[in-house]
Amino acid sequence: MITQRYRMSKILPPARKLRITVCIEGEKEGTDSMSYSSLPPAFSLKIVFLQCDRYVEFHSQHGRYYRTRIPKFGRDFSYHYPSCDLYFVGASSEVYRLNLEQGRYLNSLQTDASENNVCDINPIHCLFATGTAEGKVECWDPRTRNRVGVLDCALSSVTADTEIDGLPSISALKFNGALNMAVGTSTGQVLLYDLRSNNPLIVKDHQYGLPIKSIQFQDPLDLIISADSRIIKMWNKDTGKIFTSMEPEHDINDVCLYPNSGMLLTANEDPKMNIYYIPVLGPAPRWCSFLDNLTEELEENPESTVYDDYKFVTRKDLENLGLAHLIGSPLLRAYMHGFFMDIRLYHKVKMMVNPFAYEEYRKEKIRQKIEETRAQRVQLKKLPKVNKELALKLIEEEEEQQPTRKKKQKNLPNILTDDRFKVMFENPDFQVDEKSEEFRLLNPLVSKISEKRKKKLKILEQQEAQEQEEEEEPEGKPSDAESSETSDDEKGWVEEVRKQRKLLRQEEKVKRQERFKEDQQTTLKPQFFEIKTGEEFRSFKDSAKKQKLINKTLGDRLKLEEKLGTLSVSDTTVGSKQMTFKLKKSGQQKKQQEAEKQHHQDRKNIRRSASHLKSKRGRRGPF
Repeated sequence: MITQRYRMSKILPPARKLRITVCIEGEKEGTDSMSYSSLPPAFSLKIVFLQCDRYVEFHSQHGRYYRTRIPKFGRDFSYHYPSCDLYFVGASSEVYRLNLEQGRYLNSLQTDASENNVCDINPIHCLFATGTAEGKVECWDPRTRNRVGVLDCALSSVTADTEIDGLPSISALKFNGALNMAVGTSTGQVLLYDLRSNNPLIVKDHQYGLPIKSIQFQDPLDLIISADSRIIKMWNKDTGKIFTSMEPEHDINDVCLYPNSGMLLTANEDPKMNIYYIPVLGPAPRWCSFLDNLTEELEENPESTVYDDYKFVTRKDLENLGLAHLIGSPLLRAYMHGFFMDIRLYHKVKMMVNPFAYEEYRKEKIRQKIEETRAQRVQLKKLPKVNKELALKLIEEEEEQQPTRKKKQKNLPNILTDDRFKVMFENPDFQVDEKSEEFRLLNPLVSKISEKRKKKLKILEQQEAQEQEEEEEPEGKPSDAESSETSDDEKGWVEEVRKQRKLLRQEEKVKRQERFKEDQQTTLKPQFFEIKTGEEFRSFKDSAKKQKLINKTLGDRLKLEEKLGTLSVSDTTVGSKQMTFKLKKSGQQKKQQEAEKQHHQDRKNIRRSASHLKSKRGRRGPF
């Protein structure tokens, strides 16, 4: 016998304030507890466990009370209070009844289903309902043990928006009051029924395609709490509008709402249970009333500040809005480097200045959403706008080299991803001119190199295949074959280059003939040039003289400048010689110099003399 703790897949609220550690003994390892339920107070706080190995155990406060076994593997059970019967459903068409008063099995109920997944008993009129694997709900009267109705939920769960791969089966079932019943399917839909109608009142889809594990009703707010293994959703049972949702980290097996409170407990695939407290649903239980104080402290109480209803604007903002004339008025309150103005006035003026601001904001948000969805798609290789053929060639070469590279060999830098060559694929100035003479003469060589590379790859592949078949066969080819192939390639390349040169010569001849015809057709006309104001026309011989001076040596130029008087040579006391040059001034410089002399002369004539101001005798000093 092995004593161990087992995973619980279904939880129900305890009947009293009592914490008990329950251990289940099983002969097989990995025996889990499928479901359990607490019996009424008349049974002195006994709990029933349904295990995966067909065992049913009854536990009291001191431990296991009794253990029995059902004929087939069970999946769920419910307790019928008036007759003290336990109804078991599972991998069988029969519903087994165990009477706890007599301590023996009674005649089972025979259903039309191959298997039954879940069951529940209405607490008001004690109607027994079971959900089948065929997507139907069968209702039975425990008093007469006869079937009173059948609901085809699989057909009702299929709507225009739902996509279903197989036949939906019933995975959850729950009664609410005397007339309402909620049904959960294995494809993720929850159907709310009125027992007086065959059609559902509302169909809610979880959109995950996972079986519904649990359904609970929250009557004060008219909410339904439905859960699959991934998410817990709370929604209004009249409109279907989502109230809130929760996604725990681990898969969910069952959900329990503590009675008359806002506490929610989940049984999940983790040693620790998840506990949620939602104050909107109700108060905290009495045994953890401190949660109400914590939530009250955590509530946000926003206090309105002085400038909540004002907008801070600068002078530049006011000029853009056309409100610069309001500076100094009571509508603007000066503060630091700007002003405070009423937020309502700001919004009105902004709408008048730019009425399409919201539309632009909306378009920008839509564009951002589209870009986010595009980023999640499969990224295709896009060729650049400039030099597309070169980029395509580089991509093909890289793909051809990838299988031949060794694992330890580092990846060689790629021109397309290198920032140094980024401009070559963006700037149109770097576009390769395929009609140029250099490209046309180089193109045969480039094409031959690529063809030669492909031939070599084919030869290597053939050699590897031959080596696998026959290990003794020599590698490679004889030198004669290789030399013949290279000679053939060289001959073909030379012929192509010659062809390209012939074509270029022919094109040059055609261009010359066209230019000659254009020259014959054109007639030469005299051109006139206008002399600038302030300049004199000189003969065209001046340029010739300047050219002759440039061509002369330094000695000849010095002699010429001595004759013209622009150069003077004098001896110094030390014995060396000193030369001074007089640069030849242009006409504009001469005019400027004469204007300055005239200006100084005018200033002298205007100046008044200070000779009449004399100091007193015997006293000297500044006057």
